[in-house]
Amino acid sequence: QVHLVESGGGRVQTGGSLRLSCSISGDTERAYAMGWFRQAPGKEREFVIGISWSSVRISYSDSVKGRFTISRDNAKNSVYLQMNSLRPEDTAVYYCAAGQSPIPTESETDYGYWGQGTQVTVSS
Repeated sequence: QVHLVESGGGRVQTGGSLRLSCSISGDTERAYAMGWFRQAPGKEREFVIGISWSSVRISYSDSVKGRFTISRDNAKNSVYLQMNSLRPEDTAVYYCAAGQSPIPTESETDYGYWGQGTQVTVSS
């Protein structure tokens, strides 16, 4: 089992920044690919960004390219999501996810472990 805990959410104004963290515990070797997803009110959960174990492969949603970056520190069993130039449409619950795929895919089904989520609210 892999246990994921997100932190760092909050409220920020348009144009501001937030850094989310995801702490990984348990069978960390199962957390090969890591991804961030988000779910806005009334919408389906969507892929945001993902990173491979080695950090060589990174996948982005077009909506966050150039604004969000992902990084991981395997020694600290942590993954980070740096969000800059935030917009009201970025408001959502953000979920950290872990999977055994060698590359970070956009499909939820490739991620077998999920955190509880952290709320990000961007006010205009």
